[in-house]
Amino acid sequence: MKKLSLLTLPAILLVSACADFMQSFNRQGELIIRFAETTIPGTRASALPDTNDFIIAITDSNGKSVYNGDYGSLQEHLPLDEGNYTIVAKSCEFSAPLFDSPQYGDTQVAAVKGGKSTVVTLSCTQLNSGVRLKIESGFLSAYPSSVLYLKSPHGRLMYSYSEKRIAYFLPGSVNLILADTDKEQTLCSRLLEAQQILTINIGIGSQSAGSNGISVQVDTSRNWLSDSYIIGGDNSGGNDHSDALSVSEAKKHTGEEDLWVYGYIVGGDLSSKSCSFTPPFASRTNLVIASKSSCTDKDACLSVQLAKGDVRDALNLVDNPELLGKQVFLKGDIVPAYYGIPGIQNISEFNLK
Repeated sequence: MKKLSLLTLPAILLVSACADFMQSFNRQGELIIRFAETTIPGTRASALPDTNDFIIAITDSNGKSVYNGDYGSLQEHLPLDEGNYTIVAKSCEFSAPLFDSPQYGDTQVAAVKGGKSTVVTLSCTQLNSGVRLKIESGFLSAYPSSVLYLKSPHGRLMYSYSEKRIAYFLPGSVNLILADTDKEQTLCSRLLEAQQILTINIGIGSQSAGSNGISVQVDTSRNWLSDSYIIGGDNSGGNDHSDALSVSEAKKHTGEEDLWVYGYIVGGDLSSKSCSFTPPFASRTNLVIASKSSCTDKDACLSVQLAKGDVRDALNLVDNPELLGKQVFLKGDIVPAYYGIPGIQNISEFNLK
């Protein structure tokens, strides 16, 4: 048997270590998380949730956390070892009854393969349920000092006679309670499902309606799953600031003029082949916006031409470096290509959030 010299041994150990490293490296893949371009339940009474603010929790098959934070700060291409991962997305934390607090979310499991990209598309739906009361004037006159409560196993909310907001609850039983001086009585109970918004009318009926003549009626015509809107979706908006198109939507409207678009300022210094996402910046004539403030992929962006004047003065990253990562609304013409990607030119109005 051939003997190894002491000089040969370190080289063998180095090669072995490199092989182990490459084997470990090859077992790594990457996870890409996106929001689906689909309509989800919502209510026009509540603000449209910003996907950048969604809470993302990623755990491995052993329950160990690999990421817990907002979507806007999540790496676009997250390197992970091979294995199964659970992704939970929530628009907000919700554990007890609150007014005007719809919660949206999704849970998915992804299998990450070594050397490959795994894309997870989140399709968010409303996770909690809601109740609103419509109190007739006759009831106000008959019970001026009484108090109405909506109660669930997780807490209760006082519903004043002038209240107009929707009360949100975790799915399950909700009781409508009338508190008058030193006693309380349950007027009705309902079992609510996720996405369900229930309207209850309260008035004064005949004595047969109850021992105190209170009439409680569930308005089934208003047992709705909310008005619809789109998170990152494809709608026909853009005609005004409140209906601005997202970056992905704007790319489907190339050739159209005077449309509002919104996104996050993520870089500038455009050329036909590249874009800079880190300061300092050198060009005052352009920038790029994206649907995520952490985006570093030029192809995922919308290019923005900054014409000479107020728009350039206010938005260029040379003179305004603090705007990097800020949300901006722009009104202009959507063009098929500006520095190699779809863009917006001839900006006539803008608004920084």
